Amino acid sequence: MLEPTDSAEDVGDGDLPPIPGKRYFTIGEVSELCGVKPHVLRYWEQEFPQLSPVKRRGNRRYYQRHDVLMVRQIRSLLYDQGFTIGGARQQLSGEGAKHDLNQTHQILRQMRTELEEILQVLRR
Repeated sequence: MLEPTDSAEDVGDGDLPPIPGKRYFTIGEVSELCGVKPHVLRYWEQEFPQLSPVKRRGNRRYYQRHDVLMVRQIRSLLYDQGFTIGGARQQLSGEGAKHDLNQTHQILRQMRTELEEILQVLRR
């Protein structure tokens, strides 16, 4: 399990693993990818309307890539930037949320990782 760090160098999701190229993720996988316990994810679903995993048989949650990115953004707002739940909700629902620099950096890091993986496959 990932442990939060107090280092000033760990900004955003730099300490989080890259998101695998899958379509759906279980709550346990999202927990590991985002460094947040499953009960916190379930609570955030109630507090943030932007976070809505697909529910299937037996109410099992399946998160998609955009959900994982949203969890990382919520985590950053709450843990790294010090927002309250209400402040983070307001930040995400505001017009500026679409151009949030943090989310842009997350997407760029993920794209770079995926491109590096493709390059390794092509070199074989």
